[in-house]
Amino acid sequence: MMIHDYLRTLISFVFVLGVLVTFHELGHYLAARWRGVHVEVFSLGFGPALFKWQDRSGTEWRICPIPLGGYVRPHGFDDPEDATPEQKAAWIPGRTFHDKSVWSRAIVILAGPVFNFILAFALFVLLFATAGQPHVRNEVSSVMPGSAAQSAALQKGDVILRIGTHDVSSVEDAQATVAQEPGQKTTLLVQRNGQQMDIPITIGTTQDSHAGGAARGLLGVVFAVEPGKALPLPQAIGAGAQATWKTVTQTLNGVWQIFSGQHTARDLGGPLKIAQLSGQVAQYGFASLLSFMALLSVNLGLINLFPVPLLDGGRLVFYAIEAIRGRPVSKRVQEVSFQTGFALLAGLFLFSTFNDLSSFGLFRWVASLAG
Repeated sequence: MMIHDYLRTLISFVFVLGVLVTFHELGHYLAARWRGVHVEVFSLGFGPALFKWQDRSGTEWRICPIPLGGYVRPHGFDDPEDATPEQKAAWIPGRTFHDKSVWSRAIVILAGPVFNFILAFALFVLLFATAGQPHVRNEVSSVMPGSAAQSAALQKGDVILRIGTHDVSSVEDAQATVAQEPGQKTTLLVQRNGQQMDIPITIGTTQDSHAGGAARGLLGVVFAVEPGKALPLPQAIGAGAQATWKTVTQTLNGVWQIFSGQHTARDLGGPLKIAQLSGQVAQYGFASLLSFMALLSVNLGLINLFPVPLLDGGRLVFYAIEAIRGRPVSKRVQEVSFQTGFALLAGLFLFSTFNDLSSFGLFRWVASLAG
């Protein structure tokens, strides 16, 4: 990789993560202001502040050097039992987080993930209104060397109409049908040069990313992509809503497949993988980067809604219990939960980073040096 490739990856990564984090924290910030909570700090990134300034409302805005997140610190966010006399004396009556109703606190916490969904929707709308919505056709664009498609002599321009006895309605339909038939002998009905013909084929087999993953079928073709045309704004809004919802369902389905064993947890990527993908996507143009950001924004919103302590979803669970019981969850339960949540998130971060380094071939490189 050349120096400019590294530079593009770094700039793209900081840009992508910076926009996603800014909108997430902006949701918390605006909701806090709406519910009458003073915000002490709005920080982009972690570590010592490189730049900071204070606005008229008294909020300190910071830009910090580690671009792996950010945070908003509401006034009086700490539990009153943990506050020092000096902290209590500095509290502004009626402007502290802990004094607000459980519904107001829940709104402030929920607003972060909600803003990620709003951002994804806005990015999709912008993309469709300017670059259009690309359409993938069930037409073969290229055939991968050594694949089942090459063995069956599929050609560029072939349109796949039927797989076995199943009529193909879309590319997604074709991929799902093939995935369920690894190693099976069947026939493809294709249209070639205006004529239909049956082609015998033995569907290829691949593992889901790593050894031990479930086997799935693979044709070994790249389907043709038809460039989109800019949509009128009303249509772009509708298409953006559909794309956002589709991304939500696909992400949840992917998580379920990991938990149900259909995919291995080794498929999880971490910050290094995001950085690599940011750089790769950026080279295809700003439209591709917008699409990638929309996908990541949905993922960030969903992940933060998972009922894991330290995440927004974990706090929302505590607030739901408080609303039902009429009193907060005990201090001891919260402490143990947050410690457990921290351990889980730290373990997930290390595991995903290990996956990233493994996929980059670092450990094979180290082993070759040792050998």
